[in-house]
Amino acid sequence: MKLREVNRYIIFFLLTISIACNGQEKDGQTVRQAVVAGSYYPAGPVQLKAQLNEFLKANEPQTANRDIAAIIAPHAGYIFSGDVAASAYAMLDPDKTYSRIFLIGTSHHIHLNGASVYNKGDYATPLGTVEVDIELTDKLIKENRFFEFTPGAHNKEHSLEVQLPFLQYRLKSKFRIVPIIIGTQSAGTINKIADALKPYFTEENLFVISTDFSHYPGYSGAMLADKTTGDAIASNSPAAFLEAIQKNTSRKIPGLVTSCCAWSSVLTLLNITSEIPGIKVRHVKYANSGDSPYGDQEQVVGYHSFIFSREEPNFESGKGFSLSSEEKKQLLEVARQAIDSYLIHRGIPFVPPEQFSANLQTPCGAFVTLNKNGRLRGCIGRFMATEPLYKVVQEMAVAAAFQDNRFQPVGKGEMKDIEVEISVLTPLIKIQGIDEFELGKHGIYIKKGSRSGTYLPQVAHETGWGKEEFLGHCARDKAGIGWDGWKDADLYTYEALVFNEQEIMHPTHE
Repeated sequence: MKLREVNRYIIFFLLTISIACNGQEKDGQTVRQAVVAGSYYPAGPVQLKAQLNEFLKANEPQTANRDIAAIIAPHAGYIFSGDVAASAYAMLDPDKTYSRIFLIGTSHHIHLNGASVYNKGDYATPLGTVEVDIELTDKLIKENRFFEFTPGAHNKEHSLEVQLPFLQYRLKSKFRIVPIIIGTQSAGTINKIADALKPYFTEENLFVISTDFSHYPGYSGAMLADKTTGDAIASNSPAAFLEAIQKNTSRKIPGLVTSCCAWSSVLTLLNITSEIPGIKVRHVKYANSGDSPYGDQEQVVGYHSFIFSREEPNFESGKGFSLSSEEKKQLLEVARQAIDSYLIHRGIPFVPPEQFSANLQTPCGAFVTLNKNGRLRGCIGRFMATEPLYKVVQEMAVAAAFQDNRFQPVGKGEMKDIEVEISVLTPLIKIQGIDEFELGKHGIYIKKGSRSGTYLPQVAHETGWGKEEFLGHCARDKAGIGWDGWKDADLYTYEALVFNEQEIMHPTHE
């Protein structure tokens, strides 16, 4: 055996062995000791700091970003993925103080009905001990049936541990962590996890999602699959992300086992960020293990890094927004064609943007509803969007047909009996007082500091609330700022333009 092959075998062995978790008591709780130090990354603090410094220095941007809300970074051995991970961490402002950092990964060892939240002590690495926010982890477990603590989810899990040295070395201020390992394969449960974590997706907290991407295809197959998955994440669309994974599966790329090993963690993040105005996703870097001198190009693992940052959205573009009958017809056609294409090719067709008007290229939220013989057959939508309206409608149509967990996926023979309905949410307009808010016509979006909430226009009809009741419930129940919180909050209105195939494609004339 050649020397390089011997070295490769030793490295592979070190990167894949499992080391038992040795707990150390601290104040009556157990400190989780580092279990992959010496295999995934150096065990000595001097050597570890030197390697981190090399990675971060090579990826140092001209200016750091104080508005980063979330990071996606890989979790392989540093000799393979450390440079890609560092490209995201180097974007963090080292002087910023985070109250909490949510470390979220997907279990490599056990299945769970939901997720395991570590609440038994702190985390240790060769660079020291990081405090776990025990009060919050206890609260999450107590208030949510899908959260629990399962020791086996954390004992040998490397995906969260390998992120900590980057954070410890990059950030000057101390921080607390909330370690979460997701073990469910249910999209419905993942939605619930996202809903539980969304109140903590605030300016003082940072979310770190730990995932690798394609596993074990050849080099060119990895490049193809990882681009598809990466583009979907960059669109900040949960539906596009799930569609990308399915598309990669349908390609039958030789050796591809998964497009994203922590897809449930990524989906959790996208379920949160896709509903928040002003979130911008930036792809930072890509490589795979075939790019490392220690890897080959026959069976590779892919690595992406992303940052999600907050930007002040432009809310004034919605003034006077409306759709013509021809534009509504075109959107309905786009929705049906997307479903038909997915039924046949398992993919969404590309439509040249120049075919669409400026209105249809405006970023707008939208819901697509499918009704079969007068009964609901699927409905999924997105409140906020950074993509053009026509693309949102494409993605939501496919999601309503194939990803609504309340129903079985739509079959080929059903489409002739299905009517498509679209609800377009016009861009937000900031108002100065509630006299500009028309109950029943407008939806409301309330923002105060890092907290926000919304009610769609039809909620007024469904509940019978008066104007101040509507605002009070939204402020208290959705934004979490108290019944009167809307009075000194920023208020925005929007409308829902609802139309269906019957009225647009087959109108009746009396």
